[in-house]
Amino acid sequence: MATRSILLLGMLAFTCSLAFASDPSPLQDFCVAAPNSQVLANGFACKDPKLAQADDFFFTGLNKPGNISNPPGFKVTPVNVVQIPGLNTLGISMERVDFAPYGLNPPHTRPRATGIFTVLEGTFYVGFVTSSPENRLITKVLQKGDVFVFPKGLVHFQRNAGYGNAVALVGLSSQNAGVITIPNAVFGSNPPISDDVLAKAFQVDKKVVDHLQTIF
Repeated sequence: MATRSILLLGMLAFTCSLAFASDPSPLQDFCVAAPNSQVLANGFACKDPKLAQADDFFFTGLNKPGNISNPPGFKVTPVNVVQIPGLNTLGISMERVDFAPYGLNPPHTRPRATGIFTVLEGTFYVGFVTSSPENRLITKVLQKGDVFVFPKGLVHFQRNAGYGNAVALVGLSSQNAGVITIPNAVFGSNPPISDDVLAKAFQVDKKVVDHLQTIF
């Protein structure tokens, strides 16, 4: 009998963990973020709904290209709960991504969201890597109007494969998807990861690691 009870409790715990694997569903019409609230929450506390205004659900400027004059040659214009407080608890956001010719959005992960990438202009080479032990690379060349999905948490990238500027819109299944850019996180952490650790992890000389850390 005790074994059955433990098994039942385990199944319930597993079910609950699945139910809360992404942003929680709202239990009211909306929960406009109150970023200055002293209340700590997984997300943002709600301001009084009677004080909600149209601007809490509004953003303008997504038609404007981002500044792509940087070494990777790309720029993200986010539209998440920071820009639109009304997105709080709704579990969605989006972003515009501009690319210079052959610009690259380096390998990165979205810890809290699946992304759906829609090409507005240009040609892209995109891909993601499946989890261990397979580490299988899945890639595709995209043209204007094409759509590609990047599963939540997997390392992925996008590269402008054309001679001209390119732009895409990305839908995200979280109000605040987060991003971990692999080169920045590994070689640009603060404080730095020990070069002994990175040299052994990447099987390179410590001088190579030291050089990369100065870049990032």
